This record gives sequence, structure tokens and C-alpha cells, in this order.
Amino acid sequence: MDLEGLAMVLKEVLGLGREPIGVKFVEDEVPLDGFELPSQRCYCQVLMGAGEGQKLLLTANNIPCPAAAWALGVKPPPAKLSSGEMPAGMGIFGNPAAASNTLSTIPRLEMGKYRMVVCCPLAESPFEPDVVIIESYPEHLMRVTLALVFGTGGRLRFDSAILQATCVDATIIPLVDQRLNACLGCYGCREATSLADSECVLGFPIKDLRTIVGSLKKLNERAIPQVRSKPVYKALTKRA
Repeated sequence: MDLEGLAMVLKEVLGLGREPIGVKFVEDEVPLDGFELPSQRCYCQVLMGAGEGQKLLLTANNIPCPAAAWALGVKPPPAKLSSGEMPAGMGIFGNPAAASNTLSTIPRLEMGKYRMVVCCPLAESPFEPDVVIIESYPEHLMRVTLALVFGTGGRLRFDSAILQATCVDATIIPLVDQRLNACLGCYGCREATSLADSECVLGFPIKDLRTIVGSLKKLNERAIPQVRSKPVYKALTKRA
């Protein structure tokens, strides 16, 4: 798969300010030349780094976020997290029971199944990633979702608890369910990364990459330039 060429189309057609990100879950050995194992980095921060051009590794030893570590299957949760006490104490939920109720719905990977998670710019990935993630404006993410159904039609279903947006909504759901998922972000990624107030997050399984890129090319022949030029809105303002 020509990851560099496919990533280039994503960036150019959508006008992305960050790199599309490739995420791979590692059970055994993969080529990791040029990858860095940073000290204490949250998963959302590793994604941020990859979007800025870095190649990063995440393991049980360098992930400080207990919720992401639990979801990624690299560490069991502390009692105050699983009980809901921690999220409620942070002011994210009104009480521990509400937080615990939400946590009970979170999909997670099997504990200990993967040794590490690797993240890098899609264009520079030395292996085929499991999931592609884009952090950008809603208009850009809208184009990606439309591209997925361009040739088939149908409706898309987005799934989010507004908690663990990058690790669960944009990564684990696309990996486990093998479907695109978009979300609005969450407390953690908006506090810990450079994700702007005007940006959201989307992830999709690698199997959809060629379809999305091929459809984006076709959409860019007419639909995308047309809507971005806003002719109907301009006609309205001229009449006003």
C-alpha cells in the first residue's frame, strides 16, 4: 500500500494542518527504527506528536493516563477509576455512580494482548497501520465520512461517551468494530494536547483508506470546491 501517496491526497484535498496518523498495535516484533520511547506520555499526547511528525511508542511503562492504559489493555485500572470516584472528583460527572455507569459501557482491548502501541505520520509508517486517525476541523472530517459512503450510500453511526475520545472513540472502536468513528473530543485530550476548540477527532480502520482516498479525489472534482465557494450563501447575501 502506497501510504505516502494516500496520505498526501488526504492532506491536499482536505487541507489538513496536521499529518494523518497511523496507529499500530504490536503483539510481537515490528521494525521500529527511528521510533522514540518518550518518558510519561498520554496516548492523546502521542497522537499529537505523531500529527506533528514524530514517531512514538507507548507501553505500560510510559503511559501515565490510567483510563487510556486500561482501555488499551496495558494496565489494570486503579480502584478510584473503576469505581467512578476519580472522574467524579475531576468534575467530569456529577457523581461516582454516573461515572461508573459510563465506564461500564467503554469498549476495551484484552488486558495484556498487546506489548505496545506505535504512532507515526501515516506517510512515514514502515508498516501497515491498524487504524488511521485525523484530528482536524469538522468540515474536514465531514469530507472523510462522506467519502466512505460515496459509492455505497447509507448512514453512519457515531459512538461516543464524551470520555476517552482519542483512545477509545477514534482508535479502539475503529480497530475492534472495523468501522469509522468520529467524536467531539473529551476532557482529557482537550486539556492535555494542542487540539483546538474548533477541532474534533476521527478514526477508521486501514481497510477503508483506499476507498476514502479514491472517493475524496472524485468529490474534489466538483462537490468540495463548489461547497467551499458558498455560491448559494453568496447569492443570499447579495439579495439581502
